Amino acid sequence: MSELLTSDETALIDLSIGLEDGPPSEPMPPSIDAFDHEAGAQRLAENLRELGHDVDAADFPGGTGLAWEDLEVIPHAGTHLDAPWHYGPEVDGEPAKTIEEIPLEWCRGNAVVLDFRETDAGEEIGVADLEDALEELDHDLSPGEIVLIQTGADELWGTPEYLTQFPGMSAEGTKFLVEQGVKVIGTDAYGFDKPFAEMGRRYVESGDEEELWPAHVAGREVEYCQIEKMANLDALPRETDPNRRVPDQDRERQRGLGAARRLRRRRCGRRKR
Repeated sequence: MSELLTSDETALIDLSIGLEDGPPSEPMPPSIDAFDHEAGAQRLAENLRELGHDVDAADFPGGTGLAWEDLEVIPHAGTHLDAPWHYGPEVDGEPAKTIEEIPLEWCRGNAVVLDFRETDAGEEIGVADLEDALEELDHDLSPGEIVLIQTGADELWGTPEYLTQFPGMSAEGTKFLVEQGVKVIGTDAYGFDKPFAEMGRRYVESGDEEELWPAHVAGREVEYCQIEKMANLDALPRETDPNRRVPDQDRERQRGLGAARRLRRRRCGRRKR
């Protein structure tokens, strides 16, 4: 269930994909090794013996220990926030912000969902496309709003097609949004740019370096964060909507990425079943 209605009529909507062991939609898939309670007792007993304590699995209450999972996972495997440092060391000549430096006010604002589900996979979303989508909503962007690009690619998560069947943002489109005061742009696709294979094909044909991650590289000129691999954007209304995104301060492992959080909105009505 992606939506839960709380007692104060606030709907909590999960806009993140999950983490699974070895899904074919991931080129570097997570590895999840789950331990049940019996195996947990064995592992914990081993840990205690390594500390010099004579403890066996049978010594645990009921002969069972704690259940948990060991994960080997890269940040891109799940829904995540990219900080400006991810795009390059500088933004317009100034040091790029790392994830712990992102102002929290960037991550809280009205959501504006722009529907590009009819845009062909591999195509770029340009300024004219964004203007048309905003005109369809009869909406003028305001500083601090969070633009969410809906491609419908989240429905392909878990399949190989998830890596290839989505349009990407253009550099010009990205700068167009940021220049209107938008600091966070999200997408439900695998990546913010076009699919890897399409970028590679265009670069080989043209030799133009601007074909490689153009929307990311635009972040070296204008300062913004992007959310990749979102889900359930169809659960949000098409009018503006309060929502939140919180960066994870994981300084040592990846200063350019934040972990998944929930976004939320106000609504009235019954619990979604």
